[in-house]
Amino acid sequence: MARAFLIVMDSVGIGGAPDAGSFFNEGRPDTGANTLAHIAEACAAGRAEEGRSGPLKLPHLDALGLSAAVDLASGTRPAGLGAVPQGLWGAATEVSRGKDTPSGHWELAGVPVPWDWHYFLETQDSFSPDLVDFVARAAGTEGILGNCHAPGTAIIERLGAEHLRTGWPICYTSADSVFQIAAHEESFGLDRLLQLCRDVAPRLHAMKVGRVIARPFTGTPGAFLRTPNRRDFAIEPPAPTLLDWVQGAGRTTHAIGKIGDIFSHRGITHLHKGKNDADLMEHLIRLGTDAEEGSLTFANFVEFDSLWGHRRDVAGYARALEWFDACLGRFLPTLRPGDLALFTADHGNDPSWSGTDHTRERVPVLGHGLGLRPVGLLAYADIGASVAAHLGVAPQGPGRSFL
Repeated sequence: MARAFLIVMDSVGIGGAPDAGSFFNEGRPDTGANTLAHIAEACAAGRAEEGRSGPLKLPHLDALGLSAAVDLASGTRPAGLGAVPQGLWGAATEVSRGKDTPSGHWELAGVPVPWDWHYFLETQDSFSPDLVDFVARAAGTEGILGNCHAPGTAIIERLGAEHLRTGWPICYTSADSVFQIAAHEESFGLDRLLQLCRDVAPRLHAMKVGRVIARPFTGTPGAFLRTPNRRDFAIEPPAPTLLDWVQGAGRTTHAIGKIGDIFSHRGITHLHKGKNDADLMEHLIRLGTDAEEGSLTFANFVEFDSLWGHRRDVAGYARALEWFDACLGRFLPTLRPGDLALFTADHGNDPSWSGTDHTRERVPVLGHGLGLRPVGLLAYADIGASVAAHLGVAPQGPGRSFL
């Protein structure tokens, strides 16, 4: 019985979103953003030499059809790439009105978001006084720290010492629909932080805030370090997703990385976590050998986005792409005849762009296991429908299979 592997390269966009002009970074529309093409351009021009050198090298993804997918999506051939496609290739366009993690993943899994997310638009005093009071009461403190837009590492460096002194949680947000709470694992307590997030999540979800995120850290002033114990408390998808369809058909589902958090742990048989993407890759390679017949493995590799895209680090992003591609030399040989491995993304995060937010882009759709198959321009939801069709499971959403 065929197996399926749906692998999300978090934020690896390929430009060309038709509605990019209505999404912004620091007041600049996302029109023209192209994560993959701009990284390749910088590499070819010698502007991304830190820890790597020369043109971008992605032989496995390019052989599947990556360069052709970028050209299809945005009319751009990424510098240094250009292999003749040997796999399934196309590009997908999102319809949900968000360039965020839940919107992208839910739609990939067959469920476009039917509502507008709530965003905290003010960069200072981002949260209303009643919300601040509610969170402080839930934490058992007299107040909170932060209450602003901020990068996670920067706000911990700035407020970590005051957090240790007062015991108040550090609460912050971003351009995404998120409410993040940072606290010291020892002085505040990891279990206490997770319980605080559980307690406040229902109120935030009722506001259509997509995620409450626990951001634990350790260390001392001047040497604070975020730990791998992040936990996302996401609003539940509004309808059954690909994971529910497959599990409901009596099949096994494996979730790698933050897939469990994104889907509120619904439709998941086995969850595989790790402290970084290297750990998650080992899970994927192992499941390439061990995953059950007829199973679905759904993986997210987040560090393209979290470590390099938001920080606007082109060379770091290029290094991560080349590492990931090299690992495919270990993963792809584990697949059995009849298996399908699909590589895609949930949104863009062009590290050459202004601001620090995601960028509205189309995403690649690259497949191994079915031979050469150009599938053209697709909807995100078509990906979930196609994975279901490959597994012989009836899709329940609006997507249409391209297989």
